[in-house]
Amino acid sequence: MKERRKFIQSIGISVLGISSANWFKELESIVGKNNKIPKMKVIATWNNPKAAKAAWNKLYEGGSALDAVEAGAREPEADPLDTSVGLGGFPDRDGDVTLDACIMDHLGNAGAVLYLQDILHPVSVARKVMEKTPHVFLAGDGAQKFALAEGFEKQNLLTENAKKAWKDWLIKSEYKPIINVERHDTIGILAMDNMQHLSGACSTSGLAFKMKGRVGDSPIIGAGLYVDNEIGAATATGLGEAVIKKVGAFSVVEMMRHGLSPQNACKEAIKRLLTLKESKDMQVGYIAINKRGQIGAYGLRKGFQYIVAEDGKITVHDADSYFPY
Repeated sequence: MKERRKFIQSIGISVLGISSANWFKELESIVGKNNKIPKMKVIATWNNPKAAKAAWNKLYEGGSALDAVEAGAREPEADPLDTSVGLGGFPDRDGDVTLDACIMDHLGNAGAVLYLQDILHPVSVARKVMEKTPHVFLAGDGAQKFALAEGFEKQNLLTENAKKAWKDWLIKSEYKPIINVERHDTIGILAMDNMQHLSGACSTSGLAFKMKGRVGDSPIIGAGLYVDNEIGAATATGLGEAVIKKVGAFSVVEMMRHGLSPQNACKEAIKRLLTLKESKDMQVGYIAINKRGQIGAYGLRKGFQYIVAEDGKITVHDADSYFPY
């Protein structure tokens, strides 16, 4: 027991910078008799190394899984070259950039913003909704008013690149999602911290040139994101309407509850999409992590990528898919 305590304390102090007696006590209960400390881990949709690195750094510094997923999602939100999340996101058909985001912690708390305009970091506003209000969702003007009251500032999120793309689209005004055209989409991110706690976040500017007022799965708890700290967590990317209809993230977690691995749960959730008429023209991808730190990822079609941060290393993977094209 003394040796195990000494080992835990050396890890906590030298690596994580944490010295709380409560932290040692809780971590010891997780380590148990095997002297095996659970591995911290981050998994996110698409190839976004900045997001994965920011989340991992937060964990390494001793931050919570909740801190990590927020930090990770903020990276693409602030990237003007990312045309599907935050600043630089393509606008709706009226030329307005509208953002959706949600966040969920290991206690089952959740917060989300829908149709938020002129605020750079919707994931952080979602966290404020979770922590400072009795609500889960705030939308539109109400979400913006809340954000401003919490100290966020207005900012024009329509970049020149996004504005040009919108004007080019207006020439024909035809709407049809193109599968994997950008090789990136919604940022969905999950993390396990040093206490084996799970959290997740999701952020997007939605489908390019969507109808005014459209909201996808990303801010919907149970559809775009779901966390059950006893079982695991899952998040989605792709055509939001399809994910909503199948309550995608929740279904993945429930299948893990019934014994499926994260990989098989993601695969089975993807197979449920085949009953939808739009399945022949769309892409959806799921990622998941369970309480043991096992991960899974699966796409409807080839082209879905995900990124993992573990042991200080960041790796990009091509997910398996139901259709090989």
